[in-house]
Amino acid sequence: MKKSQQSYLGLIISLVFVLVLTAWPIINGKATTREEVFTMLRAIALASSLNILLGYTGYVSFGHIVFFGFGGYVGFYFIVVQGWNIWPAMLVGGLASALLAFLVGKAILRLRGAYFALATIGINEAVRAFINNFEPFGGPIGMALNFKEYQKYGGASEALQMVFYIMAGLTVLVVLTSYFVRTSKFGLGLLAIREDEDAAEVIGVVAPSAKTWAYVISAFYPGLIGVLFFFKNGNVEPVPAFPLHLSIEMIVMVMMGGQGTVFGPIIGAAGYQRIRGFLVTSPVFKNIQLAVAGMVLLVIVLFVPAGLIGWIRNRFPKMRRVFQ
Repeated sequence: MKKSQQSYLGLIISLVFVLVLTAWPIINGKATTREEVFTMLRAIALASSLNILLGYTGYVSFGHIVFFGFGGYVGFYFIVVQGWNIWPAMLVGGLASALLAFLVGKAILRLRGAYFALATIGINEAVRAFINNFEPFGGPIGMALNFKEYQKYGGASEALQMVFYIMAGLTVLVVLTSYFVRTSKFGLGLLAIREDEDAAEVIGVVAPSAKTWAYVISAFYPGLIGVLFFFKNGNVEPVPAFPLHLSIEMIVMVMMGGQGTVFGPIIGAAGYQRIRGFLVTSPVFKNIQLAVAGMVLLVIVLFVPAGLIGWIRNRFPKMRRVFQ
């Protein structure tokens, strides 16, 4: 099999996985299954977007959820206050997150290692505090959607169906973006930065610019997803919009599946959500699910740092071109 064919095979496997997952509740016909798969698709999309930064450049963002909350707030504001349709509101939310990433990225991407990780936490907390005191966004009580708004989409039931399909489409789009970034000249520059940033600059990679655009791309999709998620829920509040633990879970998903690969975050997110679902519904583990997530991350870092896909690539060298 030629190199290009092997590369496309990995993309096809990733897309088929997402499409089969999407088809599950359609075939099943149960609303509970649809909600479960929606959560899984959201996790896959968030993990894959984070992977563009964490996996390809090696920069660990513990506050990446800020883009989910900030973009979601901006888009939700235009839906609730300005009466916008979900589509332009999502676009504005994604662009708002991308702009935020561009502005803060210029400053914090000069930092490396633990300093960058701590700075991302600070950004998340600073934005959350700002939103909490920003009256146009409802201050500490947030904003709520009038349920009559769903009538524009055929009613609440039809709106939920629409949201599910949009989420599936966004997940496919994130996977495609991740693949094309990974296989592009731009992506090769990001991988060079991950391996040795100083050496990458010596061979001609403009590291500050490359890192900033990777940060912007990785922030755009969480903004879109945030608008969709809050529209589905019908309300948004500052604390639930910026959950730091979800940032940590996103890192666990990427690391579990295999950072720096296209399929890794997909399988990692799906697997983690299955584990999380078991923990949340277990009377024994439901109160310590985050502790378990931390333990999983520790085990991965110590024993399987390349994740599941990395382990497969090392164990079966022929699979390296498939799972890029």
